[in-house]
Amino acid sequence: MAECLASPIRVLIADDHPLMREGLAAVFACNPGLALVAEAANGREAVELYKQHRPDVVLMDLQMPVMSGTEAITAILEFHRQARIVALTTYGGDAHVARALRLGAVSYLLKNTARAELFNCLATVHGGGRHMAVEVALQLAAHHHPGDALSAREIEVLGLIANGNSNRRAALLLGVTEDTIKGHMKSILSKLSANDRTHAVMIAINRGILGV
Repeated sequence: MAECLASPIRVLIADDHPLMREGLAAVFACNPGLALVAEAANGREAVELYKQHRPDVVLMDLQMPVMSGTEAITAILEFHRQARIVALTTYGGDAHVARALRLGAVSYLLKNTARAELFNCLATVHGGGRHMAVEVALQLAAHHHPGDALSAREIEVLGLIANGNSNRRAALLLGVTEDTIKGHMKSILSKLSANDRTHAVMIAINRGILGV
C-alpha cells in the first residue's frame, strides 16, 4: 500500500510590503511541505483572513498600517487561543521580542532569516514547539538585566526627547521641573550605557524600546 503523504503546513503571511509577501510566496512554492493559504497587507486583513482560513501558522509582521501586527496577534488569539503565530520583523531589539512573545507569539524571526531556518521554524511551531533565532536570543539575553529596564516615565521622557523637545519643554509637557527631567535623563544614560541623548535615543530605537 502506498505511503500517505503528510498534509502541507498551511501558512498565512501578513506583511505590508508586497515584495516581502511575493518573496515568501516564491519560497513556499519550492517546498511541497508548505502551502500559502492567504496574504494580508495589514493587521485587520490578517485577522479576517485567519478567521476565514484557520491556517496552521501565521507569519506576522509587527509594524503594519490600519492595524499593527501586535494588535492583530491579540485579536487572533482572542478568537482562537491555540493559534500559532510567528512574529516576523526587521528589528532584533529585545523589547520587540519581549512584546511579541508577551502577547502570545510562539516564535520570532528576523526578515533576513535564511530559508532553512524559516522552514525549521515553521515545522517546529506547527509541531507545537517554539523556535527562536539565535541572534535574537543572544540580544534578548544580553539586555535582560532587571536593573537596567527603563521605567514607564523614563520611556515617556526619552520619547519626548526623541521628538526634539528640550529638557525645559519636556518638563512643561509633563508638569514637572527641569531638574526632574535632568534626573531622568541621567538615569536613562546610565541604564542604556549611552554617551549622550542622541545615542540614548538610537539605542532605544534599535532595542525596540521606542517605536519608529
